[in-house]
Amino acid sequence: MRRLALIGSTAAAAGAAILGYTSVVERNWFALRRRDVPVLRPGARPLRLLHLSDAHLTPGRHRLLSWVRSLEALQPDLVVNTGDSIAHPNSVQPFLEALGPLLERPGVFVYGSNDLYTPTPKNPARYLWETSSRRSRRGVPDLPWAELGAGMEAAGWLNANNRRGQLKAGDLDIYVGGVHDSHIGADRYDEIAQLADPAADLRLGVLHSPEPRVLDRFASDGYDLLLAGHTHGGQVCLPWYGTLVTNCGIDPDRARGLHRHPADGTDDDGRPWLHVSAGLGTSPWAPFRLFCRPEATLLTLVPRTT
Repeated sequence: MRRLALIGSTAAAAGAAILGYTSVVERNWFALRRRDVPVLRPGARPLRLLHLSDAHLTPGRHRLLSWVRSLEALQPDLVVNTGDSIAHPNSVQPFLEALGPLLERPGVFVYGSNDLYTPTPKNPARYLWETSSRRSRRGVPDLPWAELGAGMEAAGWLNANNRRGQLKAGDLDIYVGGVHDSHIGADRYDEIAQLADPAADLRLGVLHSPEPRVLDRFASDGYDLLLAGHTHGGQVCLPWYGTLVTNCGIDPDRARGLHRHPADGTDDDGRPWLHVSAGLGTSPWAPFRLFCRPEATLLTLVPRTT
């Protein structure tokens, strides 16, 4: 009996330690990833692109806000926010204030579902068998998504939700196409469908959830670089194995980081680059991360070698 009691108390202590680590330590252990992307024409001047995603901001996330404020020191030429910035009605102003001087730089944004709808309690284990294609759509949005978008647009950022547009960043003319969140069926690719401008220095596709059916259409229309979030990199990963689930149609091997799309092919066959951010936050109902630190990424776009 004493041995069983010892085993039980040891297991309980280990469980408490893991829970504390995932919800207190790793959830606030922010990482800045840096990647070079050979996507520009030969001779082009490199461009520094800061990719932000999935802050899921709620009151009290002071470490998150402070870390986002620090990113201005990177002096990016372009900022792209791929959605799920808020998760509470009182989070819009704190999020915009945390962006601070970043809003004075050229920027692009799309929404995620949690910019529109308050997160609801769920059994986290649902993610092991249920993907976005099986999630029910919700009714009238209850979060101030319009206020969030107006704040970014007022600063000059491009609203790319089911829209095309062009902007100048660094020395580059950038053609942008984007869609609203396919996770809730709000994407309308037909509204932006056309070949991306071949005269642009960079053709940039922006979306929240990296659904292959949408990525395929961006690729067919000649985009060079696709940016997405949503997956949280799996959020709970295993050592030597990696991502368990993606909560969308993309395969686990591409749930975060830089890859080509489609996955099969050769590096010089013209496929676009795809960067999926593991994101900055978590749902308030699943406030933990394991072997998947919250992140932002500084992508340095450089000339292609071929």
